Amino acid sequence: MSFEVFEKLEAKVQQAIDTITLLQMEIEELKEQNNTLTQQVQQAAGNSESLVRENQHLKEEQHAWQERLRVLLGKMEEV
Repeated sequence: MSFEVFEKLEAKVQQAIDTITLLQMEIEELKEQNNTLTQQVQQAAGNSESLVRENQHLKEEQHAWQERLRVLLGKMEEV
């Protein structure tokens, strides 16, 4: 009787060890995915900042061209 109980206990311990091992592997995989996603977020943030700067620069250029056109149109009206 005690031998059967010991075998059942041993089977449960082995099952627990197997479950723990699988969970540890899953944790490692999730950590790698988290690192990858963190890098992608940082890269996206950098790209976003770059696009915001470029957009601002283009808006300033557009404003400068509009001012030049206004000046030229004003000169043309004077003539």
